Amino acid sequence: MMARLGAIVTMLPLVALQMSAWAAELQPPRRRWNATCILVFGDSTVDPGNNNRLATDSKANFPPYGRNFFNGRPTGRFCNGRLATDFIAEAFGISKSVPAFLAPDLSPEQLQHGVSFASASSGYDEFTASIANVLPFSKQLEYLMHYKIHLRTKVGPAKTEQTVKNALLVVSAGSNDFIQNYFLFSNRSGQFTVPEYEDFLITLMFKNIKEMHKLGGTRFLVVGLPPMGCLPLVKTIVNTKKCVSSYNDAAISFNSKVVAQVHALKEIPGVRATYLDIYRIISDATENPKKYGK
Repeated sequence: MMARLGAIVTMLPLVALQMSAWAAELQPPRRRWNATCILVFGDSTVDPGNNNRLATDSKANFPPYGRNFFNGRPTGRFCNGRLATDFIAEAFGISKSVPAFLAPDLSPEQLQHGVSFASASSGYDEFTASIANVLPFSKQLEYLMHYKIHLRTKVGPAKTEQTVKNALLVVSAGSNDFIQNYFLFSNRSGQFTVPEYEDFLITLMFKNIKEMHKLGGTRFLVVGLPPMGCLPLVKTIVNTKKCVSSYNDAAISFNSKVVAQVHALKEIPGVRATYLDIYRIISDATENPKKYGK
């Protein structure tokens, strides 16, 4: 049950919002970066079905998931249609959807356009993934190496390195670390204060991104945390109709540290990085729903 909650919690308020807002936010980087491939890491916000291939309860390959996806079928995406990364890929002129790396029928063309290594219920903290038996970031990075091996057999070493170098690498995680791992259980709250845990996650995040850079990545989009305290599931767990300030305060504080790390990334020669403020987007949609067609 807890595994399923961890997977779903980050998606509930994002379904319709991600489709238009994220793609709109990414239009300027397209003109600057001209990415031809997208590689995705993270949790349920960007998992298109990797968990379908895992022995975990954190899955979304059944109705009503996917009712607005192509052919109205569930794919493992934790939403009613396409994920934000699908729309980002379309906005960049890459493809209309980003497949799961563990999908059994990937074509050479799909490999060249990019894949997602993300796993619902995962997080920057390896322990978060272990709770639900899903892919931790270390495994997602290992799969990036496997991806390069597969691509090398299709297009050769030189084009493989060029593809990864010109790829947009999207990193979207963190909510499960706080909601499932820190606030809901006592696993990490007994070891860290909230600020200390934020620093712990930031260290892991930066380490993972530097590893992506070692593997050839140069263009990074790092997504912040949403207003976690306003998620319906969190309000249900806490038994309140109001947003839970402690969760939102953690998100705001963590996001400020993510911004600092993105600036640090930009200091690495040849690296381009940007931060996506999903907290602001969701807060705006909550306060001004008509602006987003609701």
